[in-house]
Amino acid sequence: MTTALISHDDCRDHVTPPGHPEQVARLDAVLGALKELDLLRVKAPLAAEDDLLRAHPKAHVDAIRASAPADGWRSLDADTHMSRGTLTAAYRAAGGVIRAVDMVMTGEANNAFAAMRPPGHHAERQTAMGFCFFGNVVIGAKHALDHHGLDRVAIVDFDVHHGNGTQDLVEDDPRILFCSTHQSPLYPGTGAAHEVGVDNVLNVPLPGGTGSKGFRDAIEQLVLPRVDAFAPQLLIISAGFDAHAADPLAGMELQTEDFAWVTGRLCDLAAKHCDGRVVSSLEGGYDLPALGASAAAHVRILEERGR
Repeated sequence: MTTALISHDDCRDHVTPPGHPEQVARLDAVLGALKELDLLRVKAPLAAEDDLLRAHPKAHVDAIRASAPADGWRSLDADTHMSRGTLTAAYRAAGGVIRAVDMVMTGEANNAFAAMRPPGHHAERQTAMGFCFFGNVVIGAKHALDHHGLDRVAIVDFDVHHGNGTQDLVEDDPRILFCSTHQSPLYPGTGAAHEVGVDNVLNVPLPGGTGSKGFRDAIEQLVLPRVDAFAPQLLIISAGFDAHAADPLAGMELQTEDFAWVTGRLCDLAAKHCDGRVVSSLEGGYDLPALGASAAAHVRILEERGR
């Protein structure tokens, strides 16, 4: 068994305006940090429209397609911009998670990391926002449920921003458990503890300045017991690294080692409940050195567990 690294050069063709934090260099930083690891490297396919429609109505998919510019940029909101290559990159980002799910479910790999952009956890059913166009991890989770016949998939999101899109896409589906740790108050202003879906959503808002101890306590005391009780058949991670102390878009104080630690603890539960099946997908992280180091720490743990 091994760990699959799924990416595609098309993700570099999603070009944001100068100075935008969700930039091409993010992917370069991640892939550069992983180049020495012994990973099974796989090119992400394009998601099929039927895959996208598991999570989004056709009107949303059509609207994103219609918004794609021939040149320059088109802004869907103040943060979310499309260039000529964005549409293909967004299809690859969703397709990369689907490919990761297929590889893990069929035994081609024990676990997988989808190093893709644009990210996905802010994309709501009918709204692209927060740098995101399609709900990549939810599309992967629903593919696992529908195509591989699973009954329970857990999504754990440790990005510093609440995954409002993921919550919007799963909060009425009891087959999917969504657990999120995130700084609050912070964009997008959602993720209060009282938002529980159909008893399938666990939000753990943390104050700015939370460091390693506060984060680890939240994971140990709240997230891990909830995932353990759910007993998922597949664990999907929304791997955002912007809770790092160096990140410019937030105010939490995590260190690189915290991302290795949480990855290991989640892998422990995956080993207990789902034969180690873990799919991780890149979300945020905007300080390039911290992003590269944190992603490498995360994937090293996956690689150790995937041997």
